[in-house]
Amino acid sequence: MLTEQHYKDGQILLIDKPLQWTSFQVVNKLRWGIRKTYGIKKIKVGHAGTLDPLASGLLVICTGKFTKRIQEFQGQVKEYTGTFALGGTTPSYDLETEIDQTYPTDHLTEKAIKEATSSFIGEIDQYPPVFSALKKDGKRLYEYAREGSEVEVTARKITIDTFEITRIALPEVDFRVVCGKGTYIRSLAHDFGKKLNSGAHLTALRRTRIGSFSVEDAITVQSFENQLPTKIETT
Repeated sequence: MLTEQHYKDGQILLIDKPLQWTSFQVVNKLRWGIRKTYGIKKIKVGHAGTLDPLASGLLVICTGKFTKRIQEFQGQVKEYTGTFALGGTTPSYDLETEIDQTYPTDHLTEKAIKEATSSFIGEIDQYPPVFSALKKDGKRLYEYAREGSEVEVTARKITIDTFEITRIALPEVDFRVVCGKGTYIRSLAHDFGKKLNSGAHLTALRRTRIGSFSVEDAITVQSFENQLPTKIETT
């Protein structure tokens, strides 16, 4: 059983983040549980890569001295699965906002959909979504977006190692992506829709891997809380 010192010396916790939770909420919940269980005032807890509230899957959580390794984990290759909806776009590139434009999908074929993925393999330029937590002039991009202000977003170099379509049931297509640091799957959805002249937005996303860490080895927040000792053992 892990002790207070184990968490302070450093632990890597693999958590399967539920839908509707922010990554920050997961970190806060774990930190609160550790502090309450062991009666400590302060413990460092952080995550190695944000997942949007509308996404589920693997969060790598570091505690204590291991928080110094967060940047190391953030730079590792990540794998995602999910669903794009073709035929419509949203300002946020996902379901956070309503569809603002619709497009025909009658011209789409299975061959065209699968072949379009090749345009996104390797190092490419990608524009992050305006509805993102990136900062510009000290302000989050989503803050500009929500107040209706126009803001110029700069493209960034990202790397996509694998992009495959795993199911086609128009207007939905399922995918698997293996990519490097800084990749926005929402932007990939938007750009994929442009490539097909059909528009697209992200409707489901799950992170399945970060480096050698797999979501199959992750536990829920509830399971983590349940495995904490009910009281501090004393000798």
